[in-house]
Amino acid sequence: MWWALVRRDHVELGPAGLVAYGHYGRPVLVFPSEQGRAWDFENNGMVDAVADLIDSGRVKLYCVESGDRDTWSNRSEPIEERARRHGHYEQWIMDRAVPWIAGDCGGPTPIVTLGCSLGAYHAANLALRHADVFPLALCLSGNYDPTSWPAWGDHGDAVYFQNPMAYVANMHGEHLDWLRGQLKLVLVVGQGAWEEHPTAALPSTRAFAEVLSSKGLNHELDVWGYDIPHDWPSWRAQLRHHLPRFC
Repeated sequence: MWWALVRRDHVELGPAGLVAYGHYGRPVLVFPSEQGRAWDFENNGMVDAVADLIDSGRVKLYCVESGDRDTWSNRSEPIEERARRHGHYEQWIMDRAVPWIAGDCGGPTPIVTLGCSLGAYHAANLALRHADVFPLALCLSGNYDPTSWPAWGDHGDAVYFQNPMAYVANMHGEHLDWLRGQLKLVLVVGQGAWEEHPTAALPSTRAFAEVLSSKGLNHELDVWGYDIPHDWPSWRAQLRHHLPRFC
């Protein structure tokens, strides 16, 4: 049904890996949920959920390690240090994962970002910061304000420039004009268990959509019902619904 190609690298954050599924099609860079591993999409049925797209050569999934254990989820460090370490993780994505994907696809090509829960933050933030590489982000059940997560310490430049709720609100000028024509974000969230408490995904997704609207940025807000919890079965259904539209 699908094949897996594994490549693992070692960076200062610790072991980092990439697992690829598919032989042809639009490349999708996949982030797992909080502290997730590169295999999580396979282990939780997300790969099988879009197996028809993979088999037919419409899409290739490139699933990476989250890096969260050393960054946002490391509560022993102040938030500014967590944000700084997240910058190192982002650099690994840009310096290692993106070139590997380009090589696997036969050359540079636009890449979709995709993630669920904390992975949705990764997908949106990376696309906003590197829209020339990632013109589309599919974000499932995300919380987009790192300062609202359990954290301590002062907020400096590192936090600001990794916080979409902050830097998007202050965008202006030529860069904003360019981004309006370059990037699309799809924000999906349910109204069931755990989407409001404790994750705050529902209010955060709505607030993020308002910020994007205020800046005229291309996005969709898709709010599912009260029977849709913050969990893998929901994300499988949402992925099956949305991904075929873009590949």
